[in-house]
Parts: sequence; C-alpha cells; structure tokens
Amino acid sequence: MSESEAASPAGRWTDLGARAASAILLIPAVLLDIWLGGIWFQLFMVLLGVLMAHEWANIVHERSSTQFALHAAAAMCAGFLPPEIGVLATLSTIAGLTVIGLVANALRDRDKTIFAYVGIPYVALPVLALVLLRQHEQLGVHAIMWLMLVVWATDTFAYFAGRIIGGPKLAPKLSPKKTWAGLVGGMAGAALISGIYAMFFLPGWLGLALVAMALAVIAQLGDIFESALKRTYGVKDSGTLIPGHGGVLDRVDGLAAAAVVALIIGFVRHSSAFSEGLLLW
Repeated sequence: MSESEAASPAGRWTDLGARAASAILLIPAVLLDIWLGGIWFQLFMVLLGVLMAHEWANIVHERSSTQFALHAAAAMCAGFLPPEIGVLATLSTIAGLTVIGLVANALRDRDKTIFAYVGIPYVALPVLALVLLRQHEQLGVHAIMWLMLVVWATDTFAYFAGRIIGGPKLAPKLSPKKTWAGLVGGMAGAALISGIYAMFFLPGWLGLALVAMALAVIAQLGDIFESALKRTYGVKDSGTLIPGHGGVLDRVDGLAAAAVVALIIGFVRHSSAFSEGLLLW
C-alpha cells in the first residue's frame, strides 16, 4: 500500500473486501472441523502445521528441502503422537527434531538470525497445544471455539480501532500499522466476545474475560513477531494462499502464540485436563 493510499480514507480499507471473502469461505470449514474433532481435527492441525513449515522454510531457510522436512515432521508428530505416546514423549520428539534442525542449519553456515533456530518449535507447539485442548470430551470443542473467537475478535477489533482511531504506533520498527488504540480495541473485543460466549456455554465469565484480554496481548505479540520475521527477510507476506491475508503464517501468527499460552494456563491450573484449567473459573 502506498503512503497516499494509507493516508486516504479509502486506502485504509482496501484489503477489507478480500479479508471478508476469505473469512466467509474459511470459517465454515474450520468450524466443521472443530465440531468433528478426533482424527479430522488432528489432520486439519497437521495440514496447518505443514503449510506453516513450508512458508517458514521458504522464507528463513532459502527453500531448503531438509529444513522443510524437519519442520513438517515436527508438525506431524505434534498432531498425531499425543494420543499415542503422551505429551512428554511428543515434546521429546519435537525437541530431538529441533536439535537436528539446529545442527543442519549450523552445517550450512548461512543464517545466524534467531529465526533460523526457532522454526521447528514455532511450527509444532501450536499444533500440539490445539490438539491437546481439543482432546477433552466435554470442553474440547468449547476450548478451541473460545480460543479462536478470542483471537478473531482481537484481530477484528484491533483492525477497526487502529484504522478509525489511529494514534501512536505500537511497534513502529517491526509492525508499522499496529497502534496502541488497536491493541486496546483488540483487548476489549476479546473480553466482549469471551463474555458473550461464556453467557451461553460456560459457567463463569469474569475470570475468563481477563484471560481473554491477556491472550489478546499475546496474539498481538505473535503478530509482531511474524512481522519482525518478514521485515528481517524482506518479504511483504509469508505467502499468497489466503487472499487479503497473505500466507498461512500471516493468518495464524496470533493464534499460534495464544494457543501455546492458553495450553500453559490450562496446564498450570489443571495439569490433567487442560481445557478445564483454561475455561473454568
């Protein structure tokens, strides 16, 4: 977007139509997969992880087939192994693949940025978190639905608040479009949607609304992290798969960060039933 477009009222909304069209097509498919659960949800998460791995390897590792294979293998382990071998064994497998990836990158002796060393956990851990949260028989659907609604609300309210209110930039060197008004709007939107969801489906709302606000901040930090990745490697979008959003990494950057933190919250509060620990306050 040019400076003149960004400065004009019309320029602020040039990507809104493509974003809306993408959402209309993608959201029903995602909701169906969340409702089905089981192997269907695992397959969807693995597909998501493999697509993330593809874009990460393209950007960070110069389309290295070795790095793509390692990143994709980690995503598949994260999606398929937890029900079979448990969480600790799955984490150990991901850690092993991370070490192999580090060694492979060191042998190439090319990229020494931090992004060259964090790709495998960045791709695998969100997949693991979402699969584990979905496993709960009663609350699994609610955990994923609530989390995705919180992240979607954060993105949507931040988008409109940032463009309508404007004001000081949140991280001008890393993500020039993000504003403090957008962050506050995203937090408010996350709390609002969380409260509405809790009114219909969950026993409490206040504690959950506070968690939603915290995850809104995490989602925005995840977005900034991905913006820093793209700025470091000089790319505008991580890919072109999703019109209006760019690539898969562009679309799930906030969800990836929020999912991992949501799982940690669930584990700290209820080490054997992550969704209960996340949702019941």
